[in-house]
Amino acid sequence: MNIQWYPGHMTKALRQIKDDIKLIDMVIELADARIPRSSRNPEIKSLTNGKIHILLLNKADLAEEKTTAEWIEYYKEQGILALPLDSRAKAGSRDVARLIDKASEEKRARDLRRGIKNRPVRALIAGIPNVGKSTLINNLAGKKSAKTGDRPGVTKGKQWIHVNKTLDLLDSPGILWPKFDDEKTGEALALFGAISDNVFEKQELALILYHRMGEFYPGRLKEVYGISDDLADAEVLAGVADSRSLLMSGGEYDLKRAADVFLDDLRSGRLGKVSFEKPQ
Repeated sequence: MNIQWYPGHMTKALRQIKDDIKLIDMVIELADARIPRSSRNPEIKSLTNGKIHILLLNKADLAEEKTTAEWIEYYKEQGILALPLDSRAKAGSRDVARLIDKASEEKRARDLRRGIKNRPVRALIAGIPNVGKSTLINNLAGKKSAKTGDRPGVTKGKQWIHVNKTLDLLDSPGILWPKFDDEKTGEALALFGAISDNVFEKQELALILYHRMGEFYPGRLKEVYGISDDLADAEVLAGVADSRSLLMSGGEYDLKRAADVFLDDLRSGRLGKVSFEKPQ
């Protein structure tokens, strides 16, 4: 797969974020709890110098709890305030609000020393595409404040959202970076929908998922589809199609639909909780 790509609109989005940084006190970075390493944009880290920075591992409900806890401890040792999150859950938004309050204590004290009272923390929500930024904003604000979707590129333009008297949020478009460190990073982002499905051949991506499931969760696909972990590549999607009765009009297996189903089962959690990266 050709993973050295960089859509033009992301250049514009990154430039906009660089301009917005001077307006904010805090960066709230969202990453995917199933792939915490691959889903953290190094560009965001370079932008946060001098700003309060917290990290939310979103979609933690779809990841292994033990592995996510290891990641939280790993970031704690690095001095990073981190929290596992399901951005759709109200309880999760309350945890985020408490973390924001904790992280901004020094900022509020500094304001008071300067005679500034009741100025809200202005926070930028940042992360890769399709990681749940807009869903988190809507939950924090208690209303449909930001557009949400299940594909990259839904959020467009600058959106300030007033949450309450102590917090204003600035949504930002999801951005990737010009060159991935290795092939595994690009594959991981593609598997979980951070890269548009129009960019990569989905049947090839489905085979990458098959091998990754066999590596991390041997036997899981037997439980879900009744297929073994040692099939030849040419047999994999036929096995998925057979288990779901995905047939074309002539009675042949519909391999394209099988690839779609396989990837959707991963992203939705129907393959079970997965964590494809561990802190090392």
